[in-house]
Amino acid sequence: MTPGQKLRHALASEKVVFAPLTLDALTGRIAERAGFSAGYISGGALGFAHGVSEALLTLTEIADVTQHVTARTDIAVIVDGGVGFGDAVHTTRTIQVVEAAGAAGIEIEDQVAPKRVSHHRGIEHLIEIGEMTDKIRAAVGARSDSDFVIIARTGAVRNESFEKAIERGNAYADAGADLVMLMPTNETEWQEAPRRIGVPLATITSLDTRLPTEWATLGWDLIIDPFTAQTAAVNAISAAYQQFRHSGTTGLDRHEISAHYRLLPDIAGFQELYEIEDRTTEKPS
Repeated sequence: MTPGQKLRHALASEKVVFAPLTLDALTGRIAERAGFSAGYISGGALGFAHGVSEALLTLTEIADVTQHVTARTDIAVIVDGGVGFGDAVHTTRTIQVVEAAGAAGIEIEDQVAPKRVSHHRGIEHLIEIGEMTDKIRAAVGARSDSDFVIIARTGAVRNESFEKAIERGNAYADAGADLVMLMPTNETEWQEAPRRIGVPLATITSLDTRLPTEWATLGWDLIIDPFTAQTAAVNAISAAYQQFRHSGTTGLDRHEISAHYRLLPDIAGFQELYEIEDRTTEKPS
């Protein structure tokens, strides 16, 4: 089964697919162990990890992280492709590189290229519908596996109107997008969007926004959470470091830390490496 087929199978067989942040192979394996069928490589989260805006990331950086995750997990990895790193020509190259890195799908959004840093402040500038549909058609034509999933994201709800988002979403679907992503702002919009856009819908939000049954009832298909894992880690690390500088101790149980540390080789998948080494390396007497 190809990566794209994995994602399509999950979308077809699960009432709702949840894709948490998997910014490295270890996190991807944790998500897989927890039972998630998909994971998400977020440009925003990767930018924070590198101390820069996602607007400044390169395709190579995104592809490198993708390859690390796909090489060591069996989940379907969805990649934040931002604005495709340029126009339709650049988007073509982006699809080829991301698909070759083992991803199951990509999200392309309708902001201007190059993407602007002020996106983080909620200031977005959208391209015209025709320019975005050209990029989607280029993306569809660039994939080597027809099951590789193209997700077209629109920021029109907050930057134009909900009606404009519906118009854009249907135009993107007509151009070949497999899913449309949008972020409604009120309950009526959450209810109406699945009825008014002709392909499955995705959104970005916290895993804790609604219960899985509530998402299924509303008719949403893919829920991506790029926030929870990183903020949970940052909060825990910040608290431990600040506590140490204040009191000389992190406040954590060192025996518990050591016990958790000893679990990491198993989570990272070292057992298969141990087995190879045992077969091929002379053991000490």
